[in-house]
Amino acid sequence: MAHKAVCVLKGAGEVTGTVYFEQQGDSASVKLSGEISGLAPGEHGFHVHAFGDNTNGCISAGPHFNPFNKTHGGPTDEVRHVGDLGNVTAGANNIAKIKIEDKQISLTGPNSIIGRTMVIHEKADDLGKGGDEESLKTGNAGGRLACGVIGIAQ
Repeated sequence: MAHKAVCVLKGAGEVTGTVYFEQQGDSASVKLSGEISGLAPGEHGFHVHAFGDNTNGCISAGPHFNPFNKTHGGPTDEVRHVGDLGNVTAGANNIAKIKIEDKQISLTGPNSIIGRTMVIHEKADDLGKGGDEESLKTGNAGGRLACGVIGIAQ
């Protein structure tokens, strides 16, 4: 059975976007697609955060979704937060096209990201290789430009 989810990203500035999630079975990888506009050209950290709480803007979404208490890493690293999806890259037109496939996040079960918050960050994620303590927590990706709660789609 296919599971689907959607996230509408909004921020304080002009950054907006929509991300679609699809998973073909409970143990299959999740495919993400969509686009985010209003970004400065270049790489931007892209993560699932722990809480689906946007009452205080994106800051109330808490830290990266990390149920196994690991350090921050890149999407292909063995040691990473479940929510670490690396970077998306905006072109000269200020739009990042999203096409990601990930094996750690899920739309079902204990690692489900449904009801959690997707965040697009101000800077590039150093994937935990920045050599400082903050890199192992956040990837030094900077401020939260836009966010949205991930919900079930039809």
